[in-house]
Amino acid sequence: MKRREFIAGLGSAAACPLAAHTQQPTLSVIGILNPNPPDTMAFFVGPFLEGLKEGGYVEGRNAAIEYRSAESRNDRLPLLANDLVQRQVKVIVAFGGPAAVAAKTATSIIPIVFQSGVDPITAGLVARLNRPGENVTGVTNFSAGIAAKRLSLLHQIAPRAVSIGVLVDPTNIPSQAQVPELQEAAEALNLRLTILNASTEYEIDTAFATLVQQRIGALLPTDASLFNARREQLVTLARFNAIPAIYTFREFVTLGGLMSYASSIADSMRRTGNYVARILNGDRPGDLPVQLPTKFELAINLKTAKALGIEVPAGLLAVADEVIE
Repeated sequence: MKRREFIAGLGSAAACPLAAHTQQPTLSVIGILNPNPPDTMAFFVGPFLEGLKEGGYVEGRNAAIEYRSAESRNDRLPLLANDLVQRQVKVIVAFGGPAAVAAKTATSIIPIVFQSGVDPITAGLVARLNRPGENVTGVTNFSAGIAAKRLSLLHQIAPRAVSIGVLVDPTNIPSQAQVPELQEAAEALNLRLTILNASTEYEIDTAFATLVQQRIGALLPTDASLFNARREQLVTLARFNAIPAIYTFREFVTLGGLMSYASSIADSMRRTGNYVARILNGDRPGDLPVQLPTKFELAINLKTAKALGIEVPAGLLAVADEVIE
C-alpha cells in the first residue's frame, strides 16, 4: 500500500476488510488504534513500516493493516478497540496512553503493542517493565524528570520569562500527571506557572488567546497525543504571537518551533513495528520488556530564536544535538 493510501486508511473506522484480505487470506492482520486524525500520522508511517519489514513483514505481501482513528475524540477509543477485537486481528497497535488503555480494556487475549509517552506502570498497562506479563508490551518515551528538564531548558533560553504557560489536556491522564513535577521545578526556579487546559483544536486557540491576554512569557506544552498531533498549529500560534516555547519532540523544531528536548519518536515507531513483527513470529508480549528511551536529544532552531530576539546561550548550543539554522 502506498503512503497516500496508508494515510487515507488511518481515518477509516468503518467495518470494511481490506481488499488484500480476499486476495491473500493468509495475511497477518494488524489493527492500529490511533487517537488522532489520520493526516497527523504521516511523518511516522515510514519508521513503523520499516520496523515491520526488519522483522519480515511487508504490508500487502504477508501483512494487512486495519486502521481506526478516533479523530481526537478519546471517548471513541473503546468502541474502536472493541471493533478491532471483533475482527480478530492478530495484534493491536495502540498509539498513545488512552488508546493503550482502551485496547487493554477491550481484550486480555489479543496481543497489544503500545507506543506512548506515558509511564506504563502508573497507567496500569503493565505490572513490570522487564517482564510485563499478560498480553501487553510496547515502547514508551516516558522518563521521570523529563518535564522538569524541559522547564529548566526553557528558563535558560528565555530567562526573562518568569511566567510560564503549561498547556495541559484535561482528558489525558499522563498530561495532567506532569503538572506536579512542573510545579515543583517551577518553585525551585522561582517561576510562576499558569495552567492552560485544551482538549480540542479550538481550545488550543483559546489557550493561546489567554496566553497573550495575560502576557505570559513562555509556553511548555505537556506530552499529550493531541498536542503532538497538532504540532503545526502550536508552532504557528507560538510564532505568530512571539512566544518562546519548548516542545516534546524534534518534529516541532523542524516545523519552526524554538526548541525541543525528547527521545526520537521516529525511532520509537520503528521499534514498535519491530515488536509487532516479533509477536507475529511467535514471541509472547508478556515476555518482551517494555522498551525505554535510551537517549534524549536537544534541538534548537536558531532562525526562530533570532525572530524572537533571543540570543541562545553558548552553553546550550554546545550541548545541543541538533541546531537548525
